[in-house]
Order: sequence, then C-alpha cells, then structure tokens
Amino acid sequence: MDFEVQRCAWVIDDPLYVAYHDQEWGLPTHDDLILFEFLVLECFQAGLSWWTILKKRENFRKVFDGFDPEIVSTYTRARIDTLLLDSSIIRNRRKINAAVTNAQAFLAIQNHFGSFSKYLWGFVDGKQIVNSWKHQDEVPTYTVVALQLSQDMKRRGFVFVGPKVAYAYMQANGLVNDHTTNCFCYH
Repeated sequence: MDFEVQRCAWVIDDPLYVAYHDQEWGLPTHDDLILFEFLVLECFQAGLSWWTILKKRENFRKVFDGFDPEIVSTYTRARIDTLLLDSSIIRNRRKINAAVTNAQAFLAIQNHFGSFSKYLWGFVDGKQIVNSWKHQDEVPTYTVVALQLSQDMKRRGFVFVGPKVAYAYMQANGLVNDHTTNCFCYH
C-alpha cells in the first residue's frame, strides 16, 4: 500500500521547503534567538515569496551574525553598506535598516518583559490558537490579533511589521496553527 503524506497546499515539492513546513512552520517557538531570526526574515519577505527567503536563509544567518540581536543592533552605516554589496541576500537598504531598528526594539522588549517570547505570547494568552481551515483559501492574510500585535510593535519602534507580516510571523512561530485539517502537521 502506497501512502502519500498530505501537506498544506502551499508547500512546493522541494526538500528544503518540505523540511521547513514539516519541522518548523507552525510549531510553538519560545526561543528569543529564533524569534528574532524569523522577525528579520519575515520583514525581508515583504513583497517577495517565502521561497525566495528560504533559499537564502543560510546566507542571511551568516551575514547577520547568526541573527544575534545584540550584534545586529550595533550595525553601523559602513556595515549596512557592506551588506548592500552582498548578493547572497536580499539587498534592500530599507529592509537592512529595518533589521537594525528592529534589533534595537527587540532588545528593549527583552529588557522590559524579561524575554521577547513572553511579550509575544502574551498576545495569545500563552496558548496556540488552533484554527480548522479545510482549504488554503480560507486562511486569512491577517487577523484582529495580528493587527493588535502589529500596532503594538510599531508603537514600540519596530518597522516593516504590518498586520500581514505580523500574521505570517505568528504562523511561522506557532502562535497560530494554520495547517489545513488535511495536513499531517495539523494534529
């Protein structure tokens, strides 16, 4: 008997993409370093496909010092100019500047709340929201909670965190489970 694993419809047939879907997307994340990595990557994704970002993820890790917010927060204009010359990542000045700005805001949140995870998970009362979408076209681009998160983050100095980016961030880090009900990861 041949058994084919069912996944969300958005997953393309590529080992890197399949691994991301199966082993990361939608799993509750509480590690601040991973949360910062996804914040940077989601901001870079704005206007682009996730596949574009995923293919360059290792390059991003390397040039953004392992996504250490302490280091990224100190990037100078010269460092940003160097990043703009690196063809292994997305070379967008506004997005690179956003990574630096967001690292500074991220550290301020850590300082105020004890961890970024504690702040972030407070928007869902510490529990994953489990949706029951049957089809990919039912999944919203953002929700009221994502809008609240976006507005609060902007108020705290973050940039490139509109409600759609905030919702994608929530999905990626498992604050919401938006795997469709036919996907083996749903349960």
